[in-house]
Amino acid sequence: MTAKKLNSEERNAIHETGADFCRIFKEDMKDLYLLAFLLTADPAKAEQCFVAGLDDCASGSAVFKEWARSWARRAIVKNAVRLIAPESVYANGVSNTAVSSHSTDRERREMQAEISVLQDLVPFERFAFVMSVLEGYSDQDCALLLGCTRKDLIAARVRALQAIVRPVAIQSTRNTASVTNQEAVIDLTFPAHLAIPA
Repeated sequence: MTAKKLNSEERNAIHETGADFCRIFKEDMKDLYLLAFLLTADPAKAEQCFVAGLDDCASGSAVFKEWARSWARRAIVKNAVRLIAPESVYANGVSNTAVSSHSTDRERREMQAEISVLQDLVPFERFAFVMSVLEGYSDQDCALLLGCTRKDLIAARVRALQAIVRPVAIQSTRNTASVTNQEAVIDLTFPAHLAIPA
């Protein structure tokens, strides 16, 4: 039995082409840029990463249509890894407490708390968190892309989660402490017309 050769029209119906990837990057621009920004923690580098990802997809090999969007996201991740080169710099699981200083105080106040916390992570921890938790890559896949061991990846993800949970817990405690009346908590949580009858 011989395999049937596909003509160019049939191949284009099955695979995404450069023009298709341009359309995907245009349609998903905000999401893809956000992914690049979360990984790089820098607007200019995120833009570089986005453009490089588009270029890689548009000039690369055709992929199945069902894989195109995940392929585009993976191109962003690979370019971010190439651009930032995050490395595990911890020995015996001890974290460095230094944070990045790319934003001014004013810019930080204007950003959402979650993004600000992610930006403050050292690059390796940020990549470990974004790739494995937000993007859902397997530990093995993350370790291969980052050029590290699974043990280093898992340790970095744990440190990232601890760093993220700490400010959220503090903010939650402040919000709860500022409300003394239990009925006020209910009023803040549920609109009056949706209140559960006693």
